[in-house]
Amino acid sequence: MDPLADFLDGPRARNAFLLQVKMSPPWSIKVKDDAPLTVVALLQGSAYFRQRNGKPVQLAPGSLLLIRDPAAYVLADNPGREPAYFIGIDQTCSGPHGEDLVQDLRTGLRSWGNDPEGRDAMLVGTYRSSGEVGDILLSSLPPFVVVQAADNPIVTVLRQEIDRDGIAQASVLDRLLDLLLISAVRSWTGGLPDAERNWLTADRDPAVQQAIRLIHGSPDKPWTVESLAGSVGVSRASLARRFHERVGKPPMTYLNQWRLAKAADLMSDPELTLTTISRQVGYASPFSFSSAFKRRYGVSPQEYRRRQPAASIPVT
Repeated sequence: MDPLADFLDGPRARNAFLLQVKMSPPWSIKVKDDAPLTVVALLQGSAYFRQRNGKPVQLAPGSLLLIRDPAAYVLADNPGREPAYFIGIDQTCSGPHGEDLVQDLRTGLRSWGNDPEGRDAMLVGTYRSSGEVGDILLSSLPPFVVVQAADNPIVTVLRQEIDRDGIAQASVLDRLLDLLLISAVRSWTGGLPDAERNWLTADRDPAVQQAIRLIHGSPDKPWTVESLAGSVGVSRASLARRFHERVGKPPMTYLNQWRLAKAADLMSDPELTLTTISRQVGYASPFSFSSAFKRRYGVSPQEYRRRQPAASIPVT
């Protein structure tokens, strides 16, 4: 089992907000949609990205930008240009005078901009929510990531598909967006320094990688540092040290985090009782599971489940 695949199963798109944006200067778009994860692919021209009071970052054709901070950000043709266009929650779009731009700026089925032949073009894909397993992945990323992926075939296919309206088109676009996310995370992870304390680089230590595979594959087992170490063929002390050095936390802390994140995802299945969920993630009783869950998330499993939309959990 691939640990990265487990985490990428968390933020899985479901009817994602996906647009092709075409703009001619001057332009500046402020996005304030509270999305946990956004993927931007610059197709042509140039653009600047800035977040809060951070330094503007220039995007070149082929750039993939991951934004995992739900705070507002700006995309513009000029690093200092004030926003004139706005995107809010539920895809609300407005122009300089507050006018609704959904119709006025529409240049295709899922495209909009101030000029259908605009110099600057990009794909913007937004995940509406993430499962808790996905949140572990997101917490491992910096507020934003930029990777260069010129001639990315996934971008090419997305660009071809975005104006179509065939059968199951929304699902096609969602899966393509997921593939784009995976390719960006893989590219970024490959460039991390060896000393990076992050589970994403666990594959650089075979023993740590195998320990994570065991945790992910069998969270119901009564793992201890000693049993994990024995299973991967190293000493207890060696695994504890190497795991903390590579992942940034002790093995048992990671195990508990994974169990509860997995449990939060399983809450989406109404057929699973809390007793069944607690057993699947390694708790001896619903009581011990409920206590640990409340310490982690601040609410009981029952309350957490009531708050979840019917179609959200390890989803979007």
